[in-house]
Amino acid sequence: MPIHIQLDDLLWQRRMTLTELSERVDITVANLSVLKTGKAKAIRFSTLEAICGALDCQPGDLIAFYPEGTADEE
Repeated sequence: MPIHIQLDDLLWQRRMTLTELSERVDITVANLSVLKTGKAKAIRFSTLEAICGALDCQPGDLIAFYPEGTADEE
């Protein structure tokens, strides 16, 4: 899939655990884990807003687009 969620990188940069983010944004660890692993098929704008607020980032810091066939694609 060409859309990649870079939650792991942001958490590492902020020295924050998934559990701590979960508590700050009031979203279960399980739901954040689905997002983090790239298994999510959608994200609500309210969830995106809460995560960006807690991590002090922009949506583009969290979501990346790598067209199929590019070197950065996983």
